[in-house]
Amino acid sequence: MTIRFVSVLLSVVLFSGCSKTPEMAAEPAVVANDSTSEPSSESSQPKAEFAVSASQLQALGIKLLKLDRPTEIRGLTYPARVVVPPQSEQMLSAPVAGLVDQILIAEHQNVRSGDALVRLNSPEFGQLQLALMEAANGDRMARQTLDRERKLFKDGIIPQRRVYEAELAANDSQARLRQSQAALRLAGLDAGSINHVANGGALMDGLTLRAKQAGTVLALEVKPGQRVASADPLLRVANLSELWLDIQIPADRSNAWSKDQSITIVGSKLTAKPISVSALVSESQTVTLRAQVSAGDAEFSPGEFVQAQVPFANTEGAWALPIAAVVRQDGNAFVFVRTPSGFSARPVTVIASAAQLVSVEGNLKAGDEIGISNIIALKAAWLGESGGE
Repeated sequence: MTIRFVSVLLSVVLFSGCSKTPEMAAEPAVVANDSTSEPSSESSQPKAEFAVSASQLQALGIKLLKLDRPTEIRGLTYPARVVVPPQSEQMLSAPVAGLVDQILIAEHQNVRSGDALVRLNSPEFGQLQLALMEAANGDRMARQTLDRERKLFKDGIIPQRRVYEAELAANDSQARLRQSQAALRLAGLDAGSINHVANGGALMDGLTLRAKQAGTVLALEVKPGQRVASADPLLRVANLSELWLDIQIPADRSNAWSKDQSITIVGSKLTAKPISVSALVSESQTVTLRAQVSAGDAEFSPGEFVQAQVPFANTEGAWALPIAAVVRQDGNAFVFVRTPSGFSARPVTVIASAAQLVSVEGNLKAGDEIGISNIIALKAAWLGESGGE
């Protein structure tokens, strides 16, 4: 009986708790919703304006930078190598097999167009001269035969077929003569010497190779007494009045440079003009930006490594600030602008950075004073006054 009475009593208590009106049951929920409602926009975003007195400014040691006018930052510095343009360099190679008899110049010597460089002794060169002499003799014989055949045909002594045959023979001999002359020109023999041999002059036992353009001898590849085969390299001559820079820049910045501004060479008064950027990415994930060095005194040598400062693209009209002047909050960038009562946190967009400078765009104007030191204290004051973290 006692157990049954207790069970009945518990059932009554539970039933009475569940039988409360909906209004009474919902009332605590309303209070809870009021206490956990979404924060207002003012509390979720820090206020732009916050107070900092002159004494606080001095105590915190905050320095200000007064904006004058938009200033471009020069860009990042990359390693570069001085190279000679392909059209300015000549590789002199042996036109025929032979023996290096004399080297008539020295390394790093300046030469003019037509100056003698190397003398070769070559049996093959003698064979080319002999072929020219034989072709010239054959051509003279063929022309004389043609003249005789034409005269005989005119007198009615021979048929016209003989004239045609003589004309074909003369054309063939003329072609052989031109081919022999071209072979000696390719070997480096001048026109006067070719005519001398063709007219029955003495054959030459040596061939003198000459510079085709003015320049500087960069390297000698052979020594006197050395035997060389046809097409073996002998020396390199380059015109150093025009030089290029091969600048190695990261592949992800291949389009982040200005095509209209000059590239500064660190430690030099000379500049370089961008020409092109390579389409291939190297194993080190860089691309080659090629630039033409401006004319001037010969400060650089081919193969020399220098530092080149490449200007950024699209920084015109932006403000250059110390990197410490920019703070981040919730993924956005801000600078602190001095106001009569303190500071204003103004959002900016960072468009470039180099060394200790950043280039920013935003609601800034000439005359604004920007906090540039002890910015962490200003950020704390800004977030603390607005209730931020």
